[in-house]
Amino acid sequence: MKKVKKNCFWGMALVSVFALGVCGPAAAKDTLVIADQYDAVTMDPLGHEHPATARACNALYDTLIYRDPLSGNAAPGLAESWEFLSGRSYKFHLRKGVKFHNGEEMKAEDVRYSFMRSKADEHGRNVENAEVLDDYTVVVRLRDVDYSFFLSLSDNWSSIVSKKAVESAGDSYGMNPSGTGPFKLVSWRKGDRYVLERFDDYWGPKPRYKTLEVRAIPEPLRRVAELESGGLDIAFPIADENVKRIEENGKLTLYRTPQSSVGYMGFNLKKKPFDDIRVRRAILAALDVEEIQANVWRGAGKAPGSLLPAPIRYSIDEEIAPHVQDVNLAKKLLAEAGVENLKLEIWTNGYKKRVDIAAIIRTQLKNIGISAEVKVLAWDVYLNQLKKNTHDLFIMGWRSSIPDPNFSAVGLLETGAGHNYTFFSDAELDDLLKKGRGTPDGEQRAEIYKKIQLRIDEQLPMICLYTSGTVIGAQKYVKGFKPEFGENYSFREVFFE
Repeated sequence: MKKVKKNCFWGMALVSVFALGVCGPAAAKDTLVIADQYDAVTMDPLGHEHPATARACNALYDTLIYRDPLSGNAAPGLAESWEFLSGRSYKFHLRKGVKFHNGEEMKAEDVRYSFMRSKADEHGRNVENAEVLDDYTVVVRLRDVDYSFFLSLSDNWSSIVSKKAVESAGDSYGMNPSGTGPFKLVSWRKGDRYVLERFDDYWGPKPRYKTLEVRAIPEPLRRVAELESGGLDIAFPIADENVKRIEENGKLTLYRTPQSSVGYMGFNLKKKPFDDIRVRRAILAALDVEEIQANVWRGAGKAPGSLLPAPIRYSIDEEIAPHVQDVNLAKKLLAEAGVENLKLEIWTNGYKKRVDIAAIIRTQLKNIGISAEVKVLAWDVYLNQLKKNTHDLFIMGWRSSIPDPNFSAVGLLETGAGHNYTFFSDAELDDLLKKGRGTPDGEQRAEIYKKIQLRIDEQLPMICLYTSGTVIGAQKYVKGFKPEFGENYSFREVFFE
């Protein structure tokens, strides 16, 4: 039995927070104003795979463990310590005196409830049960051994919620959250902004400012203009064409995050003729992916060779030769499949880069006799329609906030996965994914994930189009902001100087 206790982490954080002096004319500033590209869709940590929502939940909730951004190792959160009882069982010893925003003390029953509730989520479906040993001790058991599970407990999906608050609010909980995080919800005008206020009963280091206001500003130029005018403290993402404006402004700072996300075009494999691998390969052959990426991203990011971007452990992205357009091969494959005068729709949300990508793909597909119509949908409508299995092709992005290869593929391509909008089902890939989760880090696991990436490339349920990080602009007086891998940014340690 292995027991881990690292109480020094939060002690060091506490010292660092209170050792920082606030000086200068910005000392009286008590509100951090942020512009995000999208609004949150819910304040419930479950049932979404949405970066803006994840960032909101990151301020409202805590998890049992945190991932130290420097070492990548686990550090104590709501659990002061833990024990690995077996490959499938974990015992957590909880902090005492932690309060939810509704004033209730967090107990083991809330943790048990949170994990049992998470079984409906993509990340929590391997949870078999959670058992309360006493008010401050809980054991979580998995169905199968999963070496990616423990570190995933630092992610949004495992946020601890108040059982009383969730059951009381029912279906409206997403608008009435109650976490243990450093901020609580004050107001939310959907589609416009939400306002959070410092939770003064927070158990850990308290934020140095009182109010966090997050505005949804989808227009890239407007985000930059408001940042330049001083109406915003932090804005993201900064469009490639506006990066130079930030770099040349002496009052602003530019941040870049690692390329942790992949943009792709998926096929609906339940619809003909996209169930035919020859048609999928013909469409890939017709595309100049390098040109698409270069024209839309203007030098940022790259055209990926793998669904696992380079920063992810065991990625073979750098080993795969770049795709080469071959229009003649595309026409030959379509002829072999007996497909003529194909008409199809390419769906996307309103994100400008994806709309631009869809337009280029439409043009390139004309060269092989395919007539494509681009259909742009609002985000929530887009996701709901994809689940209904009426689409042809769709453009989407996938990010992993946890640097483990399991999370780069399982949610998209495992049979029955919640975000498997290609409806891909492959027994060989499913078996490899299960083996990957059940194998500890090392050469054997690396070989499994190499086979996974090659199998995805061979079966082609999707075409990987781009990898990207995020460019963020901020006022120079904003300090303590540390953009991390996966775009799940934290604003807890921000202060003004």
